[in-house]
Amino acid sequence: MTPVNLYSDTQTRPTRGMREAIAMAEVGDEQRRLDPTTIALEERVAQLLGHEAAVFLPTGSMCNQIALLVHIRTGGDELLIDRTAHPVNFESGGPARLAGAMIRTLDGDGGIFDSAQLEDAVRPPDNRYTPRSRLVSVEQTTNHGGGRVWPLGTIHGVLDVARRHELRTHLDGARLMNAVVASGVDAADYAKGFDTAWLDFTKGLGAPVGAVLAGSQELIAEAWRFKQMLGGAFRQSGIVAAGCLYALDHHIERLSEDHEHARLLADGLAAIPGVTLDPGAVETNIVIFETDDAPGLVHRVAGEVELQALDQRRVRAVTHLDVSADDMERAVAAIKTALTG
Repeated sequence: MTPVNLYSDTQTRPTRGMREAIAMAEVGDEQRRLDPTTIALEERVAQLLGHEAAVFLPTGSMCNQIALLVHIRTGGDELLIDRTAHPVNFESGGPARLAGAMIRTLDGDGGIFDSAQLEDAVRPPDNRYTPRSRLVSVEQTTNHGGGRVWPLGTIHGVLDVARRHELRTHLDGARLMNAVVASGVDAADYAKGFDTAWLDFTKGLGAPVGAVLAGSQELIAEAWRFKQMLGGAFRQSGIVAAGCLYALDHHIERLSEDHEHARLLADGLAAIPGVTLDPGAVETNIVIFETDDAPGLVHRVAGEVELQALDQRRVRAVTHLDVSADDMERAVAAIKTALTG
């Protein structure tokens, strides 16, 4: 039997309907702005996020890195961001190598810092000895924070501090639509207050490739320049953009199923001796639990469940459209057997 794949929601495969949309996509030269499907996707995401313009990119990491290049124009300027966030831990040192950014991490609660923490972290503008605070980044939902949803009020407080100190702001929307479905808050209400924001299509939305970075006309023109510089310009990109458009039409509301499956998984795991987990803290599709030997557990159950060890004690499991409620029962049973015999 095929293992239950809870390694990440990036493991999804295109559905039959998405494959058909991809096969039938109208395409042209994206670099010359002749691909109608890509243009339609960019316009739709810009409207969805409450911004003027958008650019289609291969990955979410590329969205983050290009946003840093757009905002941090002087090497040594500082990015303020939670310590668990993706650019800090999983983008191969890109902020330093590409944008020359210093990084100041904040110790948020489940990946969520507040306005007081940001206020304390902003550097005095007239001190020539310290890096200049330049950019604040928020990750919605939090990844290694456990899929937590940033409350809109907390975001507004952070944005207020950033504006008062004349800082740029960026929303990492890797799982933004999970937050939308879980909270009932519109994507634009989360995103429109940021200078740049992006939406990923390769996680819960189930597309094989693609993310879209949104902002003002001026900032997206700059983003296009960096896209070209980094080699990310396409030709007939409508082939993959069509999958993203299909996801917007068919895969947003169903994210609630992933959240329900995550709660089922969390409830089952919490009852296993040797597992530490608060099911009430599971808000979306990410379940992080503790056990004595996380790498060992992941290895022992690999033939039945694919998981990811975050460190020596923490294991991450992520639900998505390719797994079912029955799969949650299988996963719990396999983990219980591995831990208790």
